[in-house]
Amino acid sequence: MRVIDTFARDRLPAPQDLPEFVFDLPELRSLPARLNCATALLDRRVQAGEGARRCLVAADGTTWTYAELLAQANRIARVLVEDRGLVPGNRVLLRGANSPMLAACFLAVFKAGGIAVGTMPLLRAKELGVILDKAQVSHALCDARLAGELDAARAGCPTLQHLLHFNGGPGSTLEAAAAAKPSTFDNFDSAADDICLMAFTSGTTGQPKAAMHFHRDVIASALCWPPHVLRATPDDVFIGSPPLAFTFGLGGLLVFPIAIGACTVLLEKASPDVLPAAIAQHRASVLFTAPTSYRAMASQMAAHDLSSLRKCVSAGEALPAATRALWKQATGIEIIDGIGSTEMFHIFISADEAHAKPGATGLVVPGYRAKVVDDDFREVPRGQVGRLAVQGPTGCKYLDDARQASYVQRGWNLTGDAYLVDEDGQFVY
Repeated sequence: MRVIDTFARDRLPAPQDLPEFVFDLPELRSLPARLNCATALLDRRVQAGEGARRCLVAADGTTWTYAELLAQANRIARVLVEDRGLVPGNRVLLRGANSPMLAACFLAVFKAGGIAVGTMPLLRAKELGVILDKAQVSHALCDARLAGELDAARAGCPTLQHLLHFNGGPGSTLEAAAAAKPSTFDNFDSAADDICLMAFTSGTTGQPKAAMHFHRDVIASALCWPPHVLRATPDDVFIGSPPLAFTFGLGGLLVFPIAIGACTVLLEKASPDVLPAAIAQHRASVLFTAPTSYRAMASQMAAHDLSSLRKCVSAGEALPAATRALWKQATGIEIIDGIGSTEMFHIFISADEAHAKPGATGLVVPGYRAKVVDDDFREVPRGQVGRLAVQGPTGCKYLDDARQASYVQRGWNLTGDAYLVDEDGQFVY
């Protein structure tokens, strides 16, 4: 019988403290009971004959096809399982700027049945130590250029027994170990509600919380907002600034493009002074970034050929009406705004270009439900400010955290945001 590490499952909230999961779309109701998200996203696309399609592009223009990404993810999964003893349920810390290699690491962990723990590149040793300890991390895959802080944090974390570096040039331990492996791998036969991801909140209000997500959550998120609001195509080229360690980035720059067979450009540096030239260079068509970045870039856009750009997505903070207007004036493109959360995985209220309204976040994304409630959980009249409550196929599942009781009440996820619903049914922050 195969050994399973049940640490995370044993620390899920009690059933009565979980949100109610709703599956309001036929495609959500048809999700199977056994589901590995890497199989659904990557393996099946290659099996369907699309392995030669462009999948990932690095900042220097290096391109990985779907077949090449599959082969490298398989090799990394073999290294983890065969050389480093990974068993399903082990937590694997991932550390690096956005790159094809980091994307392959995420998918490899999912394939092996591990739990990916993404970390922001800017985190220091003290912050990494908290994550290592809370998640009881056993394995880490780290960009060699960011090794210092993790090495310092490792000293206080006895559970971290296996550390491999990548992107370090000749002799990087992960690439060298992977190169010796076959390019095939039998993915772990996960249950749809096996945990595959721990996404840590910023910790700006005390200790960071670890939001856990199932394999099902990753696929469900790709079935809601992307096809109903974003409506990208397999010929689109995605680009953006959010790190893959942030669920906004993991969804927008990896899960969602791969789910439709599109291409994504992964930039290690994607600041407002870099993005416009990168969009032009790579002929990117779908952009993900934050309102502050749109505001900062607006004045630069005329200096670049941005004729390829057709969809611009904003999340991570409220989008001011002035920023929306400034961007449309500079580019002619209406921003697709949205609100998501680490706890919900991705966007659950949004407006497409046709329904965009200055100052409003948008409408409930198909597959989700939302309402604005008072302190007694009564739905408030339109125009009145209250607390935003959300349900859907994803929901808050903190790792062993008393704050679960604040985020989830009466089966609803309370995001902590103050909202009202206007006369058009739009949600306004």
